[in-house]
Amino acid sequence: MSDDHSEGAAAAADGLSSSPLGGGKDTALGNEIQAKIGQHLRAMYDDVVRQGVPDRFMDLLSKLDKADTSSDGGGGRQ
Repeated sequence: MSDDHSEGAAAAADGLSSSPLGGGKDTALGNEIQAKIGQHLRAMYDDVVRQGVPDRFMDLLSKLDKADTSSDGGGGRQ
């Protein structure tokens, strides 16, 4: 590698660390806004988790498991 390449990488890293969303102290969003976004994301995630897996997906998974166990009996795969 040349020195030019490493200098370019260092410059790119400096550019990332100084961006507002790069995790530095000067964030574009205040702490209150970040907390509110986090609350909304958790609520949405909890709602999705509560919905569970639809029966048709469970049927498909069951069929896949049966096909996988029947193909394991042939001794072809490791």
